[in-house]
Amino acid sequence: MSLDVSPELLETAQRGEVDDAAFVACIRDSLPYAWEMITGLVARLQVDGGDFADNHTPPPDEQARGQLLRVLASDAMRATLERHFGMKLAFQNCHRVAVFPAGADDSEAYRTFVTARDQILNQSPELRDC
Repeated sequence: MSLDVSPELLETAQRGEVDDAAFVACIRDSLPYAWEMITGLVARLQVDGGDFADNHTPPPDEQARGQLLRVLASDAMRATLERHFGMKLAFQNCHRVAVFPAGADDSEAYRTFVTARDQILNQSPELRDC
């Protein structure tokens, strides 16, 4: 299961739309490693500036790796976090998460990060099964 959904949140969803704040709280509480990774990158980009902030440290275990994969593979979770943080998320491998300023889709840094070339250059034998 990707998320720990409370009975109250499930009931809200059954009645209609779930607001972003409730969904963000569910993501934060259900996927703490992924949440900390992304919030840390957002903070780093806000403090340090630059084109983007990214992570190069592999997750400590399979549970953490799974959290990153779930949050970034889900269109709903990813879009909600992008709105929440006002950032664009990008992902390579099992751990290389990057945050870009909102609207970065047109930036050279973002366009380069999401190319097949950059994906290939980011590969290594130790990350083969990540």
